[in-house]
Amino acid sequence: MQTAPPATPPENSALVGCCASFLPGDPARTGRVAFWQPDGDPPGALPSAPGERPAFADLTVVLPDGDGVTRASVPAVLLPVQAALPVLTRARAAADSHRAPEFWGAVAVEALHLAARGLLLPGLSAAGHDAWRVGPLDASAAERVRHLAAAMPPEAHAVPADGAGPFRLPDPERLVRDFLDAVADTLPRSPAAELVTVGPAYASREPRRMPELSEWAADVAAAHDTGVRLSLRVEVQGLSASAAEKTRPAFRVVPQVHGVSDPTLVADTSEVWAGTVGDGFGTRARRDALLALRRAARAWPALAPLLSATVPDAVELADEEVTELLGTGSRALAGAGIDVHWPRELARDLSAHAEVGPPYGAPGGRTDTSGARLLSADALLAFNWTFALGDRGLTRGELDLLAEANRPVVRLRDRWVLIDPDEARRARARTDHKVAPVDALAAVLTGSTEVDGDRVEVRPTGWLAELRERLADPETQDTVAQPSALDATLRDYQRRGLNWLVRMTSLGLGCCLADDMGLGKTITLIALHLHRQTDAGAAGPTLVVCPTSLMGNWQREIERFAPGTPVRRFHGTRRDLDGLVDGEFVLTTYGTMRLDTGRLSAVPWGMVVADEAQHVKNPYSQTARQLRSIGARARVALTGTPVENNLSELWAVLDWATPGLLGRLGTFRRDYARAVEGGQDPAAAERLARLVRPFLLRRRKSDPGIAPELPPKTETDHAVSLTAEQTGLYEAVVREALTEIAGADSMARRGLIVKLLTSLKQICNHPAQFLKEERPRITGRSGKLELLDELLDTILSEGASTLVFTQYVQMARLLEQHLAARGVTSLFLHGGTSVTARESLVRRFQDGEAPVFLLSLKAAGTGLNLTRAEHVVHYDRWWNPAVEAQATDRAYRIGQTRPVQVHRLVAEGTVEDRIAALLHRKKELADAVLGTGEAALTELTDAELADLVELRGGTR
Repeated sequence: MQTAPPATPPENSALVGCCASFLPGDPARTGRVAFWQPDGDPPGALPSAPGERPAFADLTVVLPDGDGVTRASVPAVLLPVQAALPVLTRARAAADSHRAPEFWGAVAVEALHLAARGLLLPGLSAAGHDAWRVGPLDASAAERVRHLAAAMPPEAHAVPADGAGPFRLPDPERLVRDFLDAVADTLPRSPAAELVTVGPAYASREPRRMPELSEWAADVAAAHDTGVRLSLRVEVQGLSASAAEKTRPAFRVVPQVHGVSDPTLVADTSEVWAGTVGDGFGTRARRDALLALRRAARAWPALAPLLSATVPDAVELADEEVTELLGTGSRALAGAGIDVHWPRELARDLSAHAEVGPPYGAPGGRTDTSGARLLSADALLAFNWTFALGDRGLTRGELDLLAEANRPVVRLRDRWVLIDPDEARRARARTDHKVAPVDALAAVLTGSTEVDGDRVEVRPTGWLAELRERLADPETQDTVAQPSALDATLRDYQRRGLNWLVRMTSLGLGCCLADDMGLGKTITLIALHLHRQTDAGAAGPTLVVCPTSLMGNWQREIERFAPGTPVRRFHGTRRDLDGLVDGEFVLTTYGTMRLDTGRLSAVPWGMVVADEAQHVKNPYSQTARQLRSIGARARVALTGTPVENNLSELWAVLDWATPGLLGRLGTFRRDYARAVEGGQDPAAAERLARLVRPFLLRRRKSDPGIAPELPPKTETDHAVSLTAEQTGLYEAVVREALTEIAGADSMARRGLIVKLLTSLKQICNHPAQFLKEERPRITGRSGKLELLDELLDTILSEGASTLVFTQYVQMARLLEQHLAARGVTSLFLHGGTSVTARESLVRRFQDGEAPVFLLSLKAAGTGLNLTRAEHVVHYDRWWNPAVEAQATDRAYRIGQTRPVQVHRLVAEGTVEDRIAALLHRKKELADAVLGTGEAALTELTDAELADLVELRGGTR
């Protein structure tokens, strides 16, 4: 074999046009794919896997010759399987490819499919090396291998031209299997491989002889290489014995084999040994059955007598072995792929469900429809267990009999039943216990609960069953008339929202109205307040806790829609609660509530409302803890984004509204959040949906029948190029930051990544923002600013108005300065704007005093009604699409009569471009779980981070 490569290696496409053959190796991963030219010219070389040099050899190949074939000796380049795979897969679709590479390309794709399905087995090669191989193959996969082998063209064969021995081409099917094993032995060699094998050998690419693993490898082979599958049939004699007969049933296990390639073939092992099963199982049926029995005996040693029997026909079982087979034995056998079949007439499935709640008419709940509470804080409800064997219910005495018999087979109701005594004792130990109503409600809404690590069915009784029906089917409830004191006509969906709020609060349950921004949550809540004043049991003052920016809006809405209803602001240095009357609204901010919780807690509130309830999404914050301490007959959360980042925020909102509904936060994270957010447990997601659905009403503008009068909304992403100055700054910051990040520890690294991302976004906005220039030259330096000027020229020429959102106050000031220089009047609202000034700015914009409203995204993204705007410009991107949507809804809300156009400015080829794609995917998943935005990006590897921030074109 030669070692010197040709002077000029060809490109990949050159090898795609060559013929190809496979030369097996031991271990399989050392096999090589040979590329050669039919005309005998040298094919050249292709760089192979890292650390390996291309090899070259002379091969003896077979070429078509008329109606036959002829032998030829050709020079070939030999590539490792890993380097050859991409060449072969491309050759499969190449127009000018020969038949041989097309064939091996098809085999390569099949090998990749099998590996992707996890059909990989560790073992030893013929020479004792560690080697992965493909397997086990089911009937369909084995058939595909045979079809591939039958299609092998003559030129796909080759042998080294060493002149030793007779010329003999390898068997096609054996050669295909060798190639599949070579791929299987190449792909999984990573540090994770040793987690499923006996050590690090199977993760290394270097061949190792491992004779000490021969017994272990034989076990693996015995588990998968047999041509039959084993199962055990349990036979019972004496099942029909009458009650007067003393003989107890006798148990024995009969092994039976099933054909792997033909599952309809079934025979007892005694028939296999007798040779009466024909050739359906193949010529090696007896050997294969013995290997399967050996594996079964390893899984469950009680089967060991079968291995020493002349004919392994059956094994008798003692009582303790029957008990073991019911539990640990069956589980061990199942792990080895062996099923156990019990007689159908033998009852053996012990099931349990819990009934929770009092009988109808019992104290603690209600059975009329007066609207009084169904749940009381001091009530306790009983979990009553009901057990069944098969489809027959068990009395407590019968369960005691099963538990105390201490044997697997017991006579019950003139029938033999089979039961694990330990399981019966565990069932009896589940004594009835008391639970709080909210815990019982959570169990009946989900339909199950976890007891001692097992999930059991829960069924409600009495008024708790009535409560579940009322929550599950709201359409059957009487509708609530619109309060006469409401000076407005509610839309249909708002009336349905009012019905739902009335029903939930009258049941003593808190809830969350999570309608889209602009759908009228405020007026619906005002209607609820007015309705509750007509019921002496629910009447009282209502406390509204909201962001500072929304107090003025709340007061105006109350004065407009509920004229005559007293309303006061509990805010500022002169705040007081003197003379508070039933039916009065008290408006306060989260900050004031946090400072003055004691005075607010002393008031017997009829209702407490948390507007923009995402402010309490952190349950450990001082704001959330203080809000929880304020008592009320009813609690209502209002938010357009019940989940901004993760499901724990949903827990925080609903646990404030109805404490205890979702359990403890740690339990909620374990049982729901991790499973749902990871997409690993659809059943957990469905249970959570059943539990949450009655307590959270979510409507969107896009839902059928919701706000059909809203005009169309058009959203456009505008890609802009960086200027030369922006490009230079961008590349310099990326280069310096990645070097610093690569050498930082984990804590410093996160901070450096956030700093890098912030710097890049500021450069994309305008160099002056990043450089923090005091007297900047603004024009001609930013692609975004130039596009904004173009958009504003068009918008202002049409006499329209626009909102411009940016997350940076400094950038907004630059825009304000730039617009003033152009003679464009603008207004500017940010986090430092006082409440009075905010209200004035909103009024001036709505009155048309200025066509451009510059807004800080975080300070102005919620609560404002700015329907004069027909255009919304997002100058830079926030990390959460829900926050951007809220900002857009300042203009696109009830009261808007003109089409709204949303413009998002994205710097082409930059990190903004990649973030825009991520946000698009996040928006599609918003109904489930939103990601963690910027925090998630801090966990990227250095390579992933470099890919994210790399500048890819988009420069002028």
